[in-house]
Amino acid sequence: MNSGNYSGFNRIVDLIIRADNFACQSPLCPITLVPHMRINPANGRDCAHSKILRLAMLWLAAISFAASAHEIPSDVKVQAFVKPEGKTLQLMMRVPLTAMREVDVPKRGPGYLDLARADAALRTAANLWLADNFDIYAGATKLAYPIVIDARVSLPSDKSFATFAEARVNLAGPRLPETMELFWNQGLMDVLFEYAIASDNDAFSIHPRLERLGLRVAIAVRFMPPGSAERAFELHGDPGVVALDPRWHQAALRFVEAGFMHILKGADHLLFLLCLVIPFRRFRALVVIVTSFTVAHSITLIASAYNFGPDALWFVPLIEMLIAISIVYMAIENVIGTNVRRRWIITFAFGLVHGFAFSFALREQLQFAGNHLLASLLSFNLGVELGQLLVLAVLVPILGYVLKRVLPERIGIIILSVLVGHTGWHWMFERYERVSQFPWPAFDDAMLASALRWTIALIVMIGVMWAVNAALHKRATQKYKVGS
Repeated sequence: MNSGNYSGFNRIVDLIIRADNFACQSPLCPITLVPHMRINPANGRDCAHSKILRLAMLWLAAISFAASAHEIPSDVKVQAFVKPEGKTLQLMMRVPLTAMREVDVPKRGPGYLDLARADAALRTAANLWLADNFDIYAGATKLAYPIVIDARVSLPSDKSFATFAEARVNLAGPRLPETMELFWNQGLMDVLFEYAIASDNDAFSIHPRLERLGLRVAIAVRFMPPGSAERAFELHGDPGVVALDPRWHQAALRFVEAGFMHILKGADHLLFLLCLVIPFRRFRALVVIVTSFTVAHSITLIASAYNFGPDALWFVPLIEMLIAISIVYMAIENVIGTNVRRRWIITFAFGLVHGFAFSFALREQLQFAGNHLLASLLSFNLGVELGQLLVLAVLVPILGYVLKRVLPERIGIIILSVLVGHTGWHWMFERYERVSQFPWPAFDDAMLASALRWTIALIVMIGVMWAVNAALHKRATQKYKVGS
């Protein structure tokens, strides 16, 4: 426990004693809550006030003491290396000492870390806060509890965890001088764990449960499989089980789930789907429209994942504003009237915009793709489509009932479209304000080359759309002639 915490607590207790002695002066008072706190039976009124004062101040002392003893850091950055080699897996971790709460770290003087007596406390902290909350699996088997090979303190200016080799040299090198004046809450704890493994070619996965280290915990993990390139992960809190070198089916399953949840949580995508469905409530009529939206957002999603899209800061808010515009446009078109032939073309154009938005959500997930980037992209897209189908399966019957039983069809379409368009209108102006905060992009060679690539791609897509539209028109004309 911190000696500073004790001294603060003692000062408050001393204040309570002084207040009690001021209120009760009789030598007959027996000892009550705290030594030297007395009750005067001859002066009940004063003693009642004294007791209330003692209780209130003791309560405040307890709160103050608890807050100072268990203060949770706001932001904690954890660095970790995972390296299997032969029959041993090494896990090196660096954590701020401030996150090692409830461990009695020895101190000296005004709060300097007592490095001469710190080893036992560091090993206790390593087991209590790290080994107990960082599970490693080989396949489906959890590895046995690790051995702490070393635990030591580093300066906050130390950069040795930039690479595995530098971190390993630092842990094998000399410790900080015992006479160094380093405040305990400024140090970093470096730990080397070793796990026994059957083979370094096993399919390893991790489950870090480090969310209790701080209010916001970021975990930078680098995995070094034998004979392969290093893989980097940026995790937060408790991300669940993470495959460090996933098989294609593991990556596919994770990305199907990610795509499915993304479409269900995206309010702007759901409102756009609602606008698509309002005037066309038959699944047969929706097939062409939904297919065009799927093809379009698949194009830009995959292109953006392969870095063919702009990466400027202004691009994300611009896309968000264009999505709001797509909702407003579709709502207006629902009010003035539309048809399937025109709707699928507009939907394709807006689908390209929504595909970029899907790619923004995918960026953080791509670290879990391993060597299966294309399979992961297609799986994410499949998850999006499954989510869309679920939304359509719910919306179509509900809208059919509302526009048949509750409201006249045309009035209902107008009312629903105006409500959705009103929301999109507010989003449009809010997002325009964000876009306007960014300066205009510089039209340099890289910008012109990117614009040229996308211009060529748009020309090709317009040609394909024209051909498909002509084929659909020809087919509709032939059906009309046969019917007549």
